This record gives sequence, C-alpha cells and structure tokens, in this order.
Amino acid sequence: VQLQASGGGLVQPGGSLRLSCATSGFALADYVVGWFRQAPGKEREDIACNSVRDSNIYYADSVQGRFTISRDKSKNTFYLQMDSLKPDDTAVYYCAVDARPMYTANYCPDFTYWGQGTLVTVSS
Repeated sequence: VQLQASGGGLVQPGGSLRLSCATSGFALADYVVGWFRQAPGKEREDIACNSVRDSNIYYADSVQGRFTISRDKSKNTFYLQMDSLKPDDTAVYYCAVDARPMYTANYCPDFTYWGQGTLVTVSS
C-alpha cells in the first residue's frame, strides 16, 4: 500500500486548495479513505473520512461545510477540497486508508496506512 499526498501550499484566508492522494498497491474502491492533520503543538485531528460505498462520511466540526472528501476510483486517487480556509487550518495534512469497514459517520477508523503529508499554510 502506497499513498502520496500533494497539493499543499500557501494560501490566503478565505482561499481554496485541493489536496490529492495518489494510491497504489491496493484497490481504492475497497478501502475507507480519509484525511487527518497535525498542527505544531496540537494533537492529530481526523478531519474527514469516507466509507467504501459513500454510505458513511465523517467531517470534523472544525471543517464541516468547508471541506469535501471524494474519490476517483478510475484514477486510484482521492481528494480533499478545502474552501474558506482559515489560519487555524494551517497544518501538515496526511491522507490515509484502511481496509476495515466504516460502520458509522461519527468518527474515522484508526487508519492502518498513511502517506508522508503535505503542508498547508493559511496566512495573509
């Protein structure tokens, strides 16, 4: 299982970014996908995850209504569209997957695999 996150960068408050996670070594259609972030001095935060058939989708309260998770099975890639970005969104963002089912939309699973992270900086 390999994951490669990209798309991070510097953006002004109110701006948008789309993170991508290119995957290989497994069938993306069969895995739960998600994103978590780690800001300096803060705990890891699971921000979005999506079950296999999109039946359960979780968003952290901090990003609800601003971020959208999606996947393109034909490209073995999944995404995190981030709109209305705030300085508090500054963090390293990691994409992650897990083969176990996601039975609830209340939280993300303990991901088994994750990529190397991409830095998002929201600043004027």
